[in-house]
Amino acid sequence: MTEASPQRANMGFIGAIVAVATIGGFLFGYDSGAVNGTQDGLTQAFNLVPGSWSPGNGLGFTVASLLIGCFIGAFFAGRLADMIGRRNTLMIAAALFLVGALVQGAADSHLIFLLARICGGMAVGAASVLSPAYISEVAPAEIRGRLTTVQQIMIITGLTAAFVVNYFLAAGAGVSTATFWGGIAAWRWMFLMQALPAAIFLVALFFIPESPRYLVSKGRTEQAEGVLTSLFGAGIARTKLDEIRATFSEDHRPRLSDIRGNGLFGVRKIVWAGIMLAAFQQFVGINVIFYYGATLWQLAGFSENQSLLINIVSGAVSIAACFGTIAVIDKIGRKPLLLIGSAGMAVTLFAMVYAFSHGSLDPEGNLVLSRDLGILAVVAANLYVIFFNFSWGPVMWVMLGEMFPNQIRGSALAVSGFVQWFANFLISFSFPVMAAKLGLTISYTFYGVCAVISFFLVQKLVHETRGKELEQMEG
Repeated sequence: MTEASPQRANMGFIGAIVAVATIGGFLFGYDSGAVNGTQDGLTQAFNLVPGSWSPGNGLGFTVASLLIGCFIGAFFAGRLADMIGRRNTLMIAAALFLVGALVQGAADSHLIFLLARICGGMAVGAASVLSPAYISEVAPAEIRGRLTTVQQIMIITGLTAAFVVNYFLAAGAGVSTATFWGGIAAWRWMFLMQALPAAIFLVALFFIPESPRYLVSKGRTEQAEGVLTSLFGAGIARTKLDEIRATFSEDHRPRLSDIRGNGLFGVRKIVWAGIMLAAFQQFVGINVIFYYGATLWQLAGFSENQSLLINIVSGAVSIAACFGTIAVIDKIGRKPLLLIGSAGMAVTLFAMVYAFSHGSLDPEGNLVLSRDLGILAVVAANLYVIFFNFSWGPVMWVMLGEMFPNQIRGSALAVSGFVQWFANFLISFSFPVMAAKLGLTISYTFYGVCAVISFFLVQKLVHETRGKELEQMEG
C-alpha cells in the first residue's frame, strides 16, 4: 500500500481544496446558528406558539424545519455524489444556500419561509456529509484527521459568526424585532447576511478538482491520474491510481444496496457503526445549546442580551477545543477521543441537571437560578461544549468521511447522514415542548443518559482508522 505522505504531497494545493470545501462547513454552521437570535421575530411575524407541535404555528417545527431539509439533503447528496460527483453536488448545495438565505430573510408567508428553510437545510445536509468525505478523498492518510477536523472548526466558526452577527444586529436595532438597515427588521438581516459566504462558496467551487476516487469509480482514469499527480506528484500518482482501481469492481458501480451485509437487519456492521456515531452525536443534546441557546439561558433566568453573549462564549470555546483535536487526532487516534468525549459530556450534563433541579420557579412558571447555580450551569455548559468539540463534534465527521470502503462510501454516507440529521430533527423539534412540559431537569437527564450509553457503544462498535489509507478500510 503506497502512502501519500505530507512530505511528498502538494500541500499548497491540498490546503486550497480544504479551504474551499470547508466553506460548506462554515455555511452549515451559520445556517444552523442564525435562527438562534430570530425566534422572537419569527414568533411575532408568523404568530407562532413556543409550546406547539403544529407545523402551522409551532415555533419548534419552524426552527426544526431546517432539519427536514438536512436529512433529505444528506441522504440524496451521498447518492448524487456517486452519480454526478462530489464537486458538482457541492455546487448544487451552494446554490441552495444562497437562495435559502435570501428567501428566509424576505419571506412574508410562513409557508414560503418553511420551504426556503427546508431548501437551506438540504444544502446543510449535503455539505455536512460531502465536505469531510471530499477532504478525506484528497488528503494524505497521516494528516487526514487534522485536515478533516478543519471542517468542524469551520462549522463552529459559522455558528459563532452567526451569534456575533445576531448580537450586533440586535444591539444596533435595540432588539431583534426592531427595524434596521433599509427598514428591514434586524432578525431578517440575521438570515440575509448568509448570502455573502454562500455566493463565495459557489464561485470558489469552480476552482477545485473533482475527487480522484469518484473519477475512478466512473472509469475516468486519465482525469483521476491528473488530479492525483497534482495532489501527490507524478511518481506516486500511477501507483495510487492502481490501488484505488483495485477497490472498485470493474463490472459494478456503487449503489445503495451495497450496504447490505451480515449485520443486524441485513445491513453491514460498519454501516451500523456509522449509524450509531451519527445518531448519538445528536442524542447528547449539543444542538439544543446551538439552536436554542438564547431561549435556554432566558429560561434559566438570563436576559436576552446576556444569553446572546453566552452563545458567543460557547462558540469561542468550541473553536478552541477543535484546535486541540487537530493537535492530537492523528497521534492518539479517533476512538480514544470519542471515549474521552462521552465521559466528559456525561459528567457536565449531569452537573447542569443538578443546577436546573435546584432552581426555583417564578409566578409565571419560569425557572430561576441563584447566582451560584447560574454560574454552575454556564460553566458546566461550556465544559460540555468543550468536550463535545474536542471529540464527537469533529471526530464523528472525520470517521464518516473515512471509515467506509470506497465501494460503499457514498451509500453509507447517505444512510448515516440521513440518520444524523433525522436525530438532530427529533432533538431540536422536541426541546421546546420538553422544556415547557417536562422542564430542563428531565430534558438534560435524557441527554446525559445518552452520553453514558455512547461510551459503551464506542467501545463495542468503533474500530480505529488512524493512519490507514482509504483503500485499507474494510467492512
